[in-house]
Amino acid sequence: MSSNLYIPKTCKHCGNAFTARTTVTKYCGDTCAKKAYKARKRKEKIQATLTKDMQQQKEAVQIPNLNTVNNKDFLSVTEASQLIGVSRWTIQRMIQQGRLKAVPFGRKRIVARWQIENLFN
Repeated sequence: MSSNLYIPKTCKHCGNAFTARTTVTKYCGDTCAKKAYKARKRKEKIQATLTKDMQQQKEAVQIPNLNTVNNKDFLSVTEASQLIGVSRWTIQRMIQQGRLKAVPFGRKRIVARWQIENLFN
């Protein structure tokens, strides 16, 4: 099927003028179409990476709710680490060294608040 259409257009990639034979043609040739495709895919990858990084930053910046931690007498290892401002692994090491006493409670380990306060006395 041949077309009798001759539509003057401008290439979306390079900006050069060309004559299109169909109404949906966007690029002056195969080379510009391929380069535009690669540029589009590159932009999509960059956008996906930026979106992923933003989500990771939002997850990392979670502010602990200290009001609930301040009112508890018994704390989990995570809550104890948030209260003091250290990592969970630091609390775990202190439990293994015997500096803190933790009681297994189901699948968690519970630390009494007074033990954490006694660390600083």
